Amino acid sequence: MDASQQLSKKGQRVKKKKGDAPLDAYQFIESRKDLTILAKALETATAIAVDMEADSMYHYKEKVCLVQVCADNIHAVIDPIKVSDLSPLKKIFAQRGIRKIFHGADYDVRSLYRDFKLTINNLFDTQLASMYLGTRETGLDAVLHQRFGVRLNKAYQKKNWAQRPLPEDMIKYASEDVRYLIPLADMLREELDHKNRLYWVEEECHKLSHVRPAMNNDAPLFLKFKGAGRLKPKQLAILEALLQVRDAIAREKDRPHFKILSNTSLLKIVHETPTTLANLQAMNVISQKQFDMYGRLLVAAVRKTRKNQSDSLPVYPKKKAPRLSPRVPGRIRAIKNYRDKQANRFALDPALLMNKALMSTIAISNPMDISALRTIEEIKKWQIKEFGKDIVFILRGLHNGR
Repeated sequence: MDASQQLSKKGQRVKKKKGDAPLDAYQFIESRKDLTILAKALETATAIAVDMEADSMYHYKEKVCLVQVCADNIHAVIDPIKVSDLSPLKKIFAQRGIRKIFHGADYDVRSLYRDFKLTINNLFDTQLASMYLGTRETGLDAVLHQRFGVRLNKAYQKKNWAQRPLPEDMIKYASEDVRYLIPLADMLREELDHKNRLYWVEEECHKLSHVRPAMNNDAPLFLKFKGAGRLKPKQLAILEALLQVRDAIAREKDRPHFKILSNTSLLKIVHETPTTLANLQAMNVISQKQFDMYGRLLVAAVRKTRKNQSDSLPVYPKKKAPRLSPRVPGRIRAIKNYRDKQANRFALDPALLMNKALMSTIAISNPMDISALRTIEEIKKWQIKEFGKDIVFILRGLHNGR
């Protein structure tokens, strides 16, 4: 009996034709033994569909709660809360000869590395592929509906995946997301190849496979707060104090930040700087329950921070813009005009071809030949192959006054 035959499934094993989506039967992996058997069975796969569920909406420190995989006649849902060591999968995920198929891989790649140090080689993202085919709606449900006429049940999308035991309906829901990914990937790869864009997406996916989670450090919390860069030093100090209060409460209660106090509420407190409970309550920016639980802590933080001397106040770090040649804006416009024409020709979002940051970098570097263009770290090989000669021609023309 081979490894795939050892996998006991919830429901009866059903044979399927090659290329079809797997049927409803799946195995729920809750032991190291079954995970080892699963990993052995996956060694012979040429492609594995992967998805995961996390608990970011329910806990202070998010974690992966389920990992779903599908390959040939294997369809499994792994419980990493029960089996916390996923090292049997490391070889499979790192194997370059096995394609790992995700839909919207960025968050999954970061999370799997953060929790299990899983590195992924030969990744293929069906959402990214759909985007480079010009698909407007690239969510998995929309893509599957367009391609296969099926709809995903999203009833459990925002449920608490960390709860145990998990209802079987939730496990079955999670298993559905990987059922169609392999035939979807085959379809998209064929279309991309026909349009000579497959190598574009493969290079983008290679880069995507190397994203990593942000490292926790002692940097001020306001650096991750949207809008903090527009605040004055005194306001920034108050914001940091409030963020520290919220973070401490969230950690103690094991809740995500947004379930303690919203960013909008904190920003309004920063601008109004209430120094009494009456002032805070009159603002009407938090609920009565939040006021009763956190009001004194918030007011105390504002009071204490307002007493700080100006020489100890934080300053939001801003990169000083380098002095640029007055010709740079003209180069950016010329590159953008070219990019937009190409995007129209390919019927794609212009940012997929070259984003604003890359166009600015090229304009500043002003490469006069392909070799110089290749030295720009941000530009990819497919962009050089498709657009490199034209970009150099445009920049040379501007340089020579054409």
